[in-house]
Amino acid sequence: MSTPRRSPRRPAIRTASAPPGRRADRPVDRPADDEIWPRVTRELADDLAVDALARDRAGKAPFDEVARLQEAGLPALLTAPGASRRGADWRAACAVVREISAADSSVGELLAHHYALSWSSRFFGPAHDTGDPRSPGALSLDVCTAEERWLLAGGVEPPRAESDPGLVLTPADGPGGGWILDGRRTFASGVTVADRLVVGARPGGTGDLLVVLVDPAHPGVFTDAGTDRVGQRLAGAGTVTFDHVPVEPGHVLGALPHDEHAVAPFATLAPLALRLLLVQVGLGIAEGALAEARDISRAGQAGPVPGDRVGGPSAADGAASAGAGDDPYLLLAYGELATAAHAAAAVVERATDALARGLLAEWELGLEERADIAVLVAAAETVTGRAAVHITTRILELVDGTTGADARGGGPGFDRFWRNARALTAPTQAAHRLRDIGDHYLNGTHARLTLLA
Repeated sequence: MSTPRRSPRRPAIRTASAPPGRRADRPVDRPADDEIWPRVTRELADDLAVDALARDRAGKAPFDEVARLQEAGLPALLTAPGASRRGADWRAACAVVREISAADSSVGELLAHHYALSWSSRFFGPAHDTGDPRSPGALSLDVCTAEERWLLAGGVEPPRAESDPGLVLTPADGPGGGWILDGRRTFASGVTVADRLVVGARPGGTGDLLVVLVDPAHPGVFTDAGTDRVGQRLAGAGTVTFDHVPVEPGHVLGALPHDEHAVAPFATLAPLALRLLLVQVGLGIAEGALAEARDISRAGQAGPVPGDRVGGPSAADGAASAGAGDDPYLLLAYGELATAAHAAAAVVERATDALARGLLAEWELGLEERADIAVLVAAAETVTGRAAVHITTRILELVDGTTGADARGGGPGFDRFWRNARALTAPTQAAHRLRDIGDHYLNGTHARLTLLA
């Protein structure tokens, strides 16, 4: 039986601290304990890794996992810094999601969706109309999320099928105004445990998309958990039905015009931010699987000869007596897999830096910059998706039959990495991404300004 592992080591989480010379008590400054996030993330990842297999087997709603996240304070990490808030930047958020996902990718996906949704009021709010992102009456969702200790779930993208009306808003009667929300949607993460739902709906089913905040505790909100998932079983996926749910005017976070030519480039960073965060989840899966397999091999418990070793050394040549660390074919396999992980990480880091710069530009972001970011995110998505599936598949071959590697015997259960990688990457159309990348590279064509992820 294997011993509980610690999450794999990666570069330290980068945060943007206040420049030297500034007073730490000013609202625009970050607090002096900004460096606690790497330690907090490391401790939580180690804690999640200990019982990841047992929780995956149980397949229960992730209430315990959410409690651990809240105790660590990670849902409030991606918050604008202030006198009473410990905010960090998007690079730090991506690093947190990646490290948590190496230990438990379902929890990483929960956090990824939460971070992307927490910026909904920034992406879709009135900043581009008023020039002030904190204009009176505008709800700063990231700030409310931190202060109220909310976990967010949902999705703002419109339905892909034209025949699907999606969620519909109708004007509410009475002097207070507001809207009534109806409809049914399936979401990939968090809806079974969320404190608030962020969803996109159209007034009358047509026109501009409004992004609204909904309390799932309302009696008109019904959630059916997705219990038959192959992977990402603890991500809290499910189908939500909204039956005549009132939405106050103050809970309308913003709008996205139906005409894509009227959409600001900054608003269309929202789906790119979510896609890149999910890429971090996939990269974490690959790195977590590779690290656990390495722990097994380092213990001298080499698995059977893979099928591609035809013609390799036989037991008569003395190969059978070699330890795992001396097996040239095992070394070759780990070299191949480690190189694939390093290559994916390099592409992801470049996309992360580009997105972080675009988010800092906010409403000054141009079409060219947005197009470049979209291409880099698509490249990271394609490379990492293929690497995650390849690494987790190959790991199953390397550890098959190894002492301590069989999940039925209490080992780490390497099949969960493969299942999680497949479930995470299945919705992504790699061919479409590659076509967009090629069109941009060859013809300089910009991808459509759309919310579809």
